[in-house]
Amino acid sequence: MIRMLFISIFSSSLFFLTGCSKQQDSISHDDTSNATTEKFDVLFGGSDVGDLVVKRNNNQFDIDFGFSNNGRGASTIESLTVSDEGLPLAWAIKGKTVFGNSVDESFSVEKGQATWRASDGEGNSPFSNNELYVGQSASPYALFIYARALLSDSDNKISALPGGELSISNLQEMTLSNANTGISETATIYAINGIELDPSYIALDSKQQMLAFLSPRFALVRDGFASEDMRLRELAATLNAKRFETIAKKVTHKFAKIVRINNVRIFDPVALKLSEKQSVVVNTNQIVAIEDVVDTQAPEEVLIDGKGGTLIPGLFEMHGHISDNDALLNVMAGVTSVRDMGNEKEVLDALIDKIDNNILIGPRITKSGFIEGKSEFSAATGELASTKQEALDLVKMYGESGDYFQIKVYSSVNPDWVPDMAKVAKIYGMRVTGHIPAFSNVDEMIAAGYDEITHINQVMLSWVLAREEDTRTLFRITGIKRFVYLDLNSEKVQNTLNTMLEKNIAVDPTLVIHELGLTARNGETRIGVIDYIDNMPIGVQRQAKQALLDVADEDEDTAYRLAFAKVMETLTLMHNKGIFIVPGTDLGGAFELHRELELFSQLGMSNAEVLRRASYDMANYLGQGDSLGSIEVGKLADFFLVPGDPLNDLRAIKTVAMVVKDGNIYYPSQVYPEFGIKPFLAFPADSN
Repeated sequence: MIRMLFISIFSSSLFFLTGCSKQQDSISHDDTSNATTEKFDVLFGGSDVGDLVVKRNNNQFDIDFGFSNNGRGASTIESLTVSDEGLPLAWAIKGKTVFGNSVDESFSVEKGQATWRASDGEGNSPFSNNELYVGQSASPYALFIYARALLSDSDNKISALPGGELSISNLQEMTLSNANTGISETATIYAINGIELDPSYIALDSKQQMLAFLSPRFALVRDGFASEDMRLRELAATLNAKRFETIAKKVTHKFAKIVRINNVRIFDPVALKLSEKQSVVVNTNQIVAIEDVVDTQAPEEVLIDGKGGTLIPGLFEMHGHISDNDALLNVMAGVTSVRDMGNEKEVLDALIDKIDNNILIGPRITKSGFIEGKSEFSAATGELASTKQEALDLVKMYGESGDYFQIKVYSSVNPDWVPDMAKVAKIYGMRVTGHIPAFSNVDEMIAAGYDEITHINQVMLSWVLAREEDTRTLFRITGIKRFVYLDLNSEKVQNTLNTMLEKNIAVDPTLVIHELGLTARNGETRIGVIDYIDNMPIGVQRQAKQALLDVADEDEDTAYRLAFAKVMETLTLMHNKGIFIVPGTDLGGAFELHRELELFSQLGMSNAEVLRRASYDMANYLGQGDSLGSIEVGKLADFFLVPGDPLNDLRAIKTVAMVVKDGNIYYPSQVYPEFGIKPFLAFPADSN
């Protein structure tokens, strides 16, 4: 679950430093024993955000890991004993996760029986010295433990506990340079599969010791090799790209003939109803006709039988931080458009280029220019400004590029800069959204020029916090407990809501991440994933039973649950007043967006209104309504097919039979096995 740990850490920004001091030598030896000490740097976007120190004596490992980013953090201390084959025999992991959830995980083997306890619960299984326990809250160094065991196995595969199977493959070699010693090291890059939806990449040296964990956005590198961070991240991006390019070639169905999708009911987001059974005709990437159902296939057409299912316009995820795996999984979930809310410019531009050129599968992406102020709590994503002029220059940079829909202001930006930032943004036709910067409030940011507010807690905290309370820290989450006592009829609340309505200020509430944070509890499968979690790999299943926050006692448990109820009550009030609410997750979209829309249906919207909001309304909100948002002649072919009737049961959108994006046809059941996901439907054959 290493990748899930890092995604949660850096998409929401996490862990606090352990205070590990950096030394000149990355591996030091005790001359009187077999003890060694290894030191690693944790890097995100090139910034050093933490450390990992390993003290090793033969088969015993003591691991101290921690990092900090965006004013939040966590740390873990691990004690691990492995067998001569490298399999964990005893493992204790203690600490805190990014949002403060306590970690107290253990694994042990005694008399041929393995027993474990983690956030997702307890378990046991016979142990025959050929099973590999995968730590739920282990540090990235665990990948080295898994790699060593897998490389020692004859077929490089080992059954995993609590479930599944891990495998390893040798991908390539590269030369890395140690800046401290000037000595080069030959690294072998391996992919470990079976933990999460995607492989984990690890670099081992010539002695098969750990050099690095690498991903496109972050890396863990042995001390002395930090200067190789960019090369490692670029390599991870290349490896990911190759994987997803291979998948795209395998699963993309593109026909030279006209395609007729026959025997479907079409959701009309204007009339808010389903049509009678019809057929939709697509030529390349455009809808060219909507006609009666046909009985036979014409020679010049490809005929796809919709079997009486429902055709829905492609959905919009309005709060993404998209990567290549997010891109593919969103499309498979019927999410054909994503508004990216902050990313590394070079990474995002390269991804968009590959999607546009049909090298990778992904949604249409609308870009937001992320601007953060420099502080001890700064988020590492996007661009940082230490002065007002630097902030204005960043706004101009995004504006002059001509392809940014908006700027996003983040928590450490000086609120006094925002009025001028907004003025410059408007000159370039860009909207303004973001967090409420620390030591300001929602009313001031609306007056400063905001068009939309990011996250519902950012609105509501202004009503319950004192100005001096710092929202750059985890307090912007834990402070939500105060919502319990909030009077929504109070003058300050009503003044804000009336101003939002008067000035047409939208809100991007990211309801699903609030539901996760405030209601998820250790050992309980969170409600938002219940409908599909059994189809997921074991790592995802375990993650679904892990809380985001630390809940101290029953009183705090009740407070958080009541706070989420107050969030829902507030958004219901907003909707009833006519304030525009946009659906986004900040959790990657795809399946999470389906849950976001379920929550929207609890705000007073009918199922049809929810689907309209996520398709037609969002297309128009982003200025794309002429080509997207509904299934009409002349518009682009972006829609998806579900067997059921989502107007009767919104959960029908979770079972997607087929997706058409830009005229390309995809069957999720053909794609999901590439991620270790059990398909929800049988894979159909094309008629052609």
